[in-house]
Amino acid sequence: MPVLPGAEPYRHEGGEVGVLLCHGFTGSPQSLRPWAEYLAERGLTVSLPLLPGHGTRWEDMAVTGWQDWYAEVDRALQELLADCSTVFVFGLSMGGALSLRLAARYGDRIAGVVVVNPANKVHGLSAYALPVARHLVRTTRGLTSDIAKEGVEEVGYDRVPLHAAHSVRAFFRLVDKELPQVTQPMLLLHSPQDHVVPPADSARILSRVSSTDVKEILLEQSYHVATLDHDAERIFEESWAFIGRLAPDVEATKGSTSGG
Repeated sequence: MPVLPGAEPYRHEGGEVGVLLCHGFTGSPQSLRPWAEYLAERGLTVSLPLLPGHGTRWEDMAVTGWQDWYAEVDRALQELLADCSTVFVFGLSMGGALSLRLAARYGDRIAGVVVVNPANKVHGLSAYALPVARHLVRTTRGLTSDIAKEGVEEVGYDRVPLHAAHSVRAFFRLVDKELPQVTQPMLLLHSPQDHVVPPADSARILSRVSSTDVKEILLEQSYHVATLDHDAERIFEESWAFIGRLAPDVEATKGSTSGG
């Protein structure tokens, strides 16, 4: 299937400092593309993969699960680790959960983690019905475009395949158990007004990680897809400052300006 316009993966060859960006459930790289380009313009090597089953049609996602999505970001991370001396992982929503699992598993090979409205749990009574409901109903309404800024749309699916939702629920439970293994410096930014992931998820993550270098920022002007919302520039600037503090020689990495 052809990829939806704007949902293409993105890769920029920059310097010795690399960043992997992980998009969210039913979303696409479009939600993180401005962030990726901001970092690329500052000379970083940037990888923003398209998760399997995403960015085309929801039917493609229905036959994928968390193992497929995690395998793709794991592959992209290994590429960055081979190319760069210092690597960070960033993520939005479920992409935050993917980033946290990478951090738990790769330890000090990852220099730091930045997560925006990270998801930790499928909430509500519907979550408990998923094991049975997914065999009776194929989809439910979509989660995309929770954005306060007028005129901005997220490229993603308007339906959620229940088989995939069941898989993401299992993934969140797995990651929650692994959170104590996360020790890297962390920047967590979240929106008090988020209609997809409640603030309780960020609070849970902050309470379970073992990181001692942690900064929490509230995104008061944005909803869930804050990377496309009013607080986008703040996210970009705070993440750049975070990288600069942990990789002080980052200015020296500026060189290649090729993108793609």
